[in-house]
Amino acid sequence: MKDIAVDDHSRARVAIHVNPDGSMAVDAAIGFSESSIKLAVQKRARWVVNHVVEARDRYAHVRPKEYVSGEQVLYLGRRYVLKVVPVDKAVVVVRLKGNRLEVQSTSGNPDDIKGRIRAWYRVKGRDYLARRMNTLTQTLPWSKSPPPFRLLEMSSRWGSGSPAGEIILNPHLIKAPRNCIDYVLIHEMAHLRHHDHSPEFWKLIDAHAGDWQKAKYHLDALVEVLISE
Repeated sequence: MKDIAVDDHSRARVAIHVNPDGSMAVDAAIGFSESSIKLAVQKRARWVVNHVVEARDRYAHVRPKEYVSGEQVLYLGRRYVLKVVPVDKAVVVVRLKGNRLEVQSTSGNPDDIKGRIRAWYRVKGRDYLARRMNTLTQTLPWSKSPPPFRLLEMSSRWGSGSPAGEIILNPHLIKAPRNCIDYVLIHEMAHLRHHDHSPEFWKLIDAHAGDWQKAKYHLDALVEVLISE
């Protein structure tokens, strides 16, 4: 997710977000005046600058993948060794085998390997996220049925919701540890009841997302690696 600061007077009345790419956004409760928003941002100016610099520094040290055998790939928080397997036939396979992710390829072209891995992530992600939301629905008192969702690659967000009640999830999320995924899902499902980051919203998160601060911190620390692959 993002680094977040809130104003001191009312929890999450004004939330200042520093995105993983170093950009910034401000989320304020309905009715919060523009002058109060500006004051909250000014009060957090040093925090914003420090986190923007930190985010950009983290991105600067992320090495682009070459998609060759021996590199590591992530799936549900575990690291697997990429194994590119040359094949002659047109039908190719991507599969987990022990501690390896085997990717068959007729060309060995890095763009081909990258495309096949991303397609595999989307298939696995759609299945896993659907199952987790179905399970979580049974434990969240405000949720009557699993919400519709779709996958969309985003550079600075793990998820978002539409006014129609659809949840949009980043397919890169499938690389994260399971507890981090659950935090994002509960966060977005809580927005189906509270569409802002009001105190009532955070009460739901506190009550149903367990040790969500730890999960969020872990996810923030991994974000550049997860999204860059």
